[in-house]
Amino acid sequence: MSSTTLQQLADQFALEIDGDPDYEIGSLSTLASAGPDALSFLANPHYLDHLNSTQAGAVLLSANHADRFSGNKLISPDPYLSWAKIASDLHPVLPATPGIHPTASVAANCKIHPTASIAAQVSIGPDCTIGERVSIGPGCVLEHGVTLADDARLVARVFIGHGCNIDKRVLIHPGVVIGADGFGLAFEHDHWIKVPQIGRVVIGPDCEIGANTTIDRGAIDDTVLEQDVRLDNQVQIAHNVHIGAHTAIAGCCGVAGSTRIGRYCMIAGASGIGGHLEITDKVVITAMSTVLESIHEPGHYGSGIPARPQRQWQRLLVRLGQLEQWSARLRKVEKKPL
Repeated sequence: MSSTTLQQLADQFALEIDGDPDYEIGSLSTLASAGPDALSFLANPHYLDHLNSTQAGAVLLSANHADRFSGNKLISPDPYLSWAKIASDLHPVLPATPGIHPTASVAANCKIHPTASIAAQVSIGPDCTIGERVSIGPGCVLEHGVTLADDARLVARVFIGHGCNIDKRVLIHPGVVIGADGFGLAFEHDHWIKVPQIGRVVIGPDCEIGANTTIDRGAIDDTVLEQDVRLDNQVQIAHNVHIGAHTAIAGCCGVAGSTRIGRYCMIAGASGIGGHLEITDKVVITAMSTVLESIHEPGHYGSGIPARPQRQWQRLLVRLGQLEQWSARLRKVEKKPL
């Protein structure tokens, strides 16, 4: 990144300066590893003690914590949000070079905008439409009839199944599979019969799909992600799931078929959500939770059991095994006349 001054950052991102406005920033870093030319930030109070030892030339933090640091400060009502904007501005994604690599395989009847970039070993099937400034990284595969709208970016080794539609500014990380068949099976006597999966996957604008995540195509209707949905790495979205706008799902979560998740939801890591459920808007599900019933009221929900010291956990398991016996004894006591 090129150097900038605190004054330039304050003007560009509407921040307050406490310190030398001409101080030059040449890097971004954590509080623990920052040097004198670095800007760091404090968003989590757990790291307050690091302010005493950091060598950062300046720290981005809230007014509530400003008196804990004696050096140059940029003050923001939301330091983490301001940090995200500053980091994005100072470390932009390098633009891809337009053109089609000689080793790419592109069907003759595709519509590809001349500003699109198609890297080595890409395979694009018939009737695909590639919009302006689309970047398709090495080793990606698009089956027939795929649409990538303007500024979509496939980093590398992404598979997109036939007929799927990816809207503007969608970012898809390596190893993602979009539009593989959903898990549709019918049992006949002593064996399974595959149910054809004839729907698509439709992804709205500004979504981000993490590495090695899978999104199955719909069985009949489409699997849908609305605008600004964010999926972390290794998330499984089954067929006909519908995810509302601005919802975020953390790593290793699984959502079973035909479930509808509302807008502005947050689902923490390793959670599992059953099929054919309805989850309303603004629901937060804590880590390692299992959701087997619909949720109709906004709020925080969870079922994960936090880790404990092993001996304590073993005692709890013993008591759990005794619950049925204790319950039977309690019922007998309750039946006795006073």
